[in-house]
Amino acid sequence: MISISQIFFTMLSISHYKIIAIGKIKKNWIQEGIAMYLKRLPGLKVFEIKDSTQAKEEYAINELIKKNETLVTLNENGQSFTSKGFSKKLVACKNQNITFAIGGANGFSQSFNHSSSWQLSLSPLTFPHEIARLLLIEQIYRAKTISQGGPYHKS
Repeated sequence: MISISQIFFTMLSISHYKIIAIGKIKKNWIQEGIAMYLKRLPGLKVFEIKDSTQAKEEYAINELIKKNETLVTLNENGQSFTSKGFSKKLVACKNQNITFAIGGANGFSQSFNHSSSWQLSLSPLTFPHEIARLLLIEQIYRAKTISQGGPYHKS
């Protein structure tokens, strides 16, 4: 049997996560999906940066990152996880403030990706940034429910 202290120790604190994404969500169905998961993830902050040049986008992201935050960039060359593995990774990060950055059409420069603490790949496939944002938010929700032993994730 799991004790209450063990549950609180392994629960993810969503207020420690932030997403910075390039571009606006234009498709209604993606907006609705994101809104649904954000209701389930109170405390998750999402910032949108206007589409621009890669250098300006990276500069704007750096301006939003605080010194105590861990930067995670999303790209196809990042580390891939199963949903359970992603949950374990976030639990292992404990009380770190993690900022996930989703690039625009041109992604991020190699130097910006290398400046991050770690890189995440949602899939070996390439997705439009709108879908990547929805997938990331859903996976954060899934990681939360896995860490809490909830019924959302079926293995």
